[in-house]
Amino acid sequence: MAWIWWVGAALLLAVVEMLSVDLVLIMFAGGALLGALLAALGLPVWVQIIGFAVASGLLLFTLRPWLLRHLRTRVPLVETNAAAHVGRTAVVVAQVTERAGRVKLAGEVWTARTRDDEVIDVGAEVQVVRIDGATAVVTAAHAQEHPDAAHRNSPDPHGRTSEETAL
Repeated sequence: MAWIWWVGAALLLAVVEMLSVDLVLIMFAGGALLGALLAALGLPVWVQIIGFAVASGLLLFTLRPWLLRHLRTRVPLVETNAAAHVGRTAVVVAQVTERAGRVKLAGEVWTARTRDDEVIDVGAEVQVVRIDGATAVVTAAHAQEHPDAAHRNSPDPHGRTSEETAL
């Protein structure tokens, strides 16, 4: 009957693994399945526990690194939470210096500072270089000119620029 407990533990570990997708708990689930097999064979509990520990360790230190490498090559790593903000542009809402400031980033106001001795005024666009805790480290965003920007602002046959014709 002990094998049922091992199978239950393996199923529970597998379900929790689905939430974390870290490939750690699934390795312990594999060890629990070995424990279930050893229990079904009627071996003592100490043999089951040693089998669980050895199988889990082998899976964790041999199979998991290979699976992670394989997973990373097939599925791109998508940054989440604060790390997802790196590279985004924000708008300065309170002057940003190397010590303090505030920016509006993705609809939220963040504390900010520059990484150099820069001083960035209100209304300027900045680019997030990194996130330190709850502070966005920013640098001035240099407006990248569109390849045909010169063409867009050149006058048409009537002498009007594209910005004037858009009005």
